[in-house]
Amino acid sequence: MGESDPLRTLLREIALAAGMISLLVLAMWAHTGSMPPLVVVESNSMQHDSDGEVGTIDAGDLVLVHSPDKKNIITFAEATDSNSVNYGYESLGMEGDVIIYKRNGESESTPIIHRALFKINVGESLAPNEQGECSEGGIFWNDVCVISWSVPGSDQLNVEKINLVFDGETLGKYPCSGVAAQHGSVWFSVENYTPANPGFITLGDNNNCNDDQGVFEFAQGLTSIHSGMIKPVQDDWVIGISGAEIPWLGTVKLMVSGGDSPGVSQVPGLSFVYLIAVIGVVLLIPMLIQPVINKLLRNSPEMIEAERENAIAKIYSPSEPDLREEE
Repeated sequence: MGESDPLRTLLREIALAAGMISLLVLAMWAHTGSMPPLVVVESNSMQHDSDGEVGTIDAGDLVLVHSPDKKNIITFAEATDSNSVNYGYESLGMEGDVIIYKRNGESESTPIIHRALFKINVGESLAPNEQGECSEGGIFWNDVCVISWSVPGSDQLNVEKINLVFDGETLGKYPCSGVAAQHGSVWFSVENYTPANPGFITLGDNNNCNDDQGVFEFAQGLTSIHSGMIKPVQDDWVIGISGAEIPWLGTVKLMVSGGDSPGVSQVPGLSFVYLIAVIGVVLLIPMLIQPVINKLLRNSPEMIEAERENAIAKIYSPSEPDLREEE
């Protein structure tokens, strides 16, 4: 099999490409601490602009996934609290982190990628009675009776019921549109809410205040396959924290997706244009670079010297004997 054998060349190129991809995946794994280090966004629930926007999450984007063990989750409430050390923190177009989590911890349900709006912590708790019940009221959770709750980044500290208004006074501004605005609810708010457990309240940036847990008056919430309405997201349900986005490239995966995936139905139209442009540039770059590289190599001192030595060798090399048989 010669050096110019097409099969050998093809196998070498495939091995080289596989090696480069493996190194890239390992580098992203080392950076994020998560495997897989990338996820494809399937829905437009985080979309900020109808045509898509670089720097925010659109359907068809790839998103880096950071391990929750390597980074603390910062909520919208904390990032908009002027007294918080995390004040002003932004990620993917808005304040607060975007998290990827399992619905009620279920692996069978499709994971959600939404922003952490605020977090509910346990305030005060009591031990249950001998029957394992909360005789003095409260919510039985994790073998204790929780009688009060706290919300970091707000004035809710050891309260029996949670009351919040994201109007820019006690909390950052989170305006509502859609059904909520039609009923006069200008700001996202929570009224007399008693959670089933501590955890994060999450909301898609494009969901018009329709939070996942249904804590807002006009929110419908999301459900899981086996356990109904999504509860506040516990820490061990969190798969990862969204990092930087790689726009458009995930559209290829959505094109061949089946099952319950919406496919490319929610991908912004311009994303297809940008994707084609990116593919064209990737294919064009080697064609443009190769002639330049070849010219630089031909004009390099080493190549000039090698050509000179070859020319001298041809001049002074002995002539080949005539191998023809004498008649």
